[in-house]
Amino acid sequence: MRVLVVEDEVLLADAIAEGLRQEALAVDLAYDGAAALERLGVNEYDVLVLDRDLPKVHGDEVCRQVVAHGWEVRVLMLTVSGEISDRVTGLSLGADDYLTKPFAFAELVARVRALGRRSRPAAPPVLSRAGLTLDTGRREVFRDGRYIALSRKEFAVLEELLRAQGQVVSTEQLLERAWDENIDPFTNVVRVAVMTLRRKLGEPQPVLTVPGVGYRIP
Repeated sequence: MRVLVVEDEVLLADAIAEGLRQEALAVDLAYDGAAALERLGVNEYDVLVLDRDLPKVHGDEVCRQVVAHGWEVRVLMLTVSGEISDRVTGLSLGADDYLTKPFAFAELVARVRALGRRSRPAAPPVLSRAGLTLDTGRREVFRDGRYIALSRKEFAVLEELLRAQGQVVSTEQLLERAWDENIDPFTNVVRVAVMTLRRKLGEPQPVLTVPGVGYRIP
């Protein structure tokens, strides 16, 4: 899942981004509305965590632009106001959910994951295939009942492969969904992550290579 966090309080923005990365999500950052629109125009995101009171371009206008451009991203709006009228306004602009500051980080994660499930064809919070079970909420992976400890990126790659339901996932798609915008597009991080993931999953190997295309779990 790829997330864009837009928050002008730099320390808060960085803390949210790092916390979401710990949850095996790919996160980009913007500190004002103009930068947010620039990133939204270039990258595809599953969820937009959007502070309402932003400099340069107000969060309300960012939300309007998301709707106007037809960008397929779910919007979680953050605000210091808990007034019902403000919530109604935010939702009427096109926001999918609303969270009042200060908030519990666990609730933010739960809302982001819930919106992420709605951004693509619905997938259950627990994914199972080929003897593998991946719980997105608990961040746990089992193979035939045996717990497997994975790094954040290995977990993210496996999640994308399981979500594909047997279809091939290209290297480019994995790079887009499991890493942020700062990654070198010519890097071999996907190949390395798949290699270490395979080693941990063991034999018989569930992750197959489709030469010249990508990877799949049949």
